Amino acid sequence: MKDRILSTLLVLLLWIAGFQLNAQDAKVVVTAVKAGRLLDPAAGTVLTNQVILIENGKFKAIGPNLSIPPGAEVIDLSNLTVMPGLVDAHNHLALTYKVVPERNIYYYTYITESTALRAIQAASNGMQMLSSGFTIVRDMGNNGNYADTALRQAIEQGWIPGPKIINSGIIIGSIGGQFWPTPEMGAPGKNITYPEYIDADTPDELVKAIRQNELFGAKVIKICVDCKPWGYSVDDIKLAIGEAAKAGLKVEGHVQTVDGARRAIEAGIWSIAHDTGLNDEMHKLMAKKGIFRAGTETPMTLDEHTTPERYARTVASLRNAWENKVPLTYSTDADYYVPGKTRGEVSIEFIETWKAANIPNADILRAMTVNGYKVSETENTRGPIKVGLAADFIAVEGNPLDQIDALRKVIFVMKDGMVFKKDGIMTPEKFFHGGPVNGWNIR
Repeated sequence: MKDRILSTLLVLLLWIAGFQLNAQDAKVVVTAVKAGRLLDPAAGTVLTNQVILIENGKFKAIGPNLSIPPGAEVIDLSNLTVMPGLVDAHNHLALTYKVVPERNIYYYTYITESTALRAIQAASNGMQMLSSGFTIVRDMGNNGNYADTALRQAIEQGWIPGPKIINSGIIIGSIGGQFWPTPEMGAPGKNITYPEYIDADTPDELVKAIRQNELFGAKVIKICVDCKPWGYSVDDIKLAIGEAAKAGLKVEGHVQTVDGARRAIEAGIWSIAHDTGLNDEMHKLMAKKGIFRAGTETPMTLDEHTTPERYARTVASLRNAWENKVPLTYSTDADYYVPGKTRGEVSIEFIETWKAANIPNADILRAMTVNGYKVSETENTRGPIKVGLAADFIAVEGNPLDQIDALRKVIFVMKDGMVFKKDGIMTPEKFFHGGPVNGWNIR
């Protein structure tokens, strides 16, 4: 009996010793960032000579006179402006249409490129977006058979680097979606529009489509409000909003007409994509209800993607929205290849439209950060440089409050407390793993 007790005590002591050794081996590593300038987009101010302490992928402390713990990894950004990461509130990372061979017609892209290929494109585009400072991207459909969910999973589980993805799954619309298929290709049983769109023409179909997207990993729901002349009614949109809310999701509406915008606003939609249906009256209604505007304002500098007449309307509409105090987000719809530019560089090019609309730099920055976090519903978990939140931030030369074009050259990027880009060069090695190091999850 005595021997058994002694053996048990010995095993227990060895286990405790091993636990202590493992605890020492897993000692928490603190990263200390010396920020020469720390920009707060919400306040529109810059603090100097700040220290940011990061532990376990989150901001631990921020201040001017913080002591740096012994053994901490020190990152010296004393000559740069440190600021929160950017948000593109409307992109399609698994869609890249081109002049050759599609002549910039994405209907053709959809039938020539598999979801598997598009998922790989999405992984590459995500890294390109992160390199340009976009730490959050709302990926709003047209991603094949849930390539957007696959991208989000891969990033969250730790397989690859990339922005925080807020994905919509497949866009839900009336029969045909944004396509106008022939009877041979669009009839039941031969639905060529799937998986770019889910046809939903009745209340039951609408509910089932939303639940399908939720099942397959959507984090926001997107509907085509008026992609067809009959479109969705106010009651239809309210049904979609209520059904999505059961899973804690918001609804964005693709809107093309003033009447469609009016119905979406009356129903209380979360955000409206594109500006073609938005005028002064609609902007006033949106401001009153706090509906986010994802206008996707294409600049003239991106050849073959707008016209002088269309651009003039875009600039005027954006200016009108700002004057009416609509909650503005920076949104691009940049789902195409521009030779010589990365996907991130294409997205950042959209600041040209905001400059043309004479939006103050401070408000451009708020659209790219503060409102981006709000429309993505991440403001309490990641986005702001705030104690307890995920340690995401970027650094640039100069001060974007003085010169917004400083955002064109991102020197440093940190995501989840790990360095992705340093001295202007991507260093993503720490993000790649041979398994789901952050935990396995079902979408």
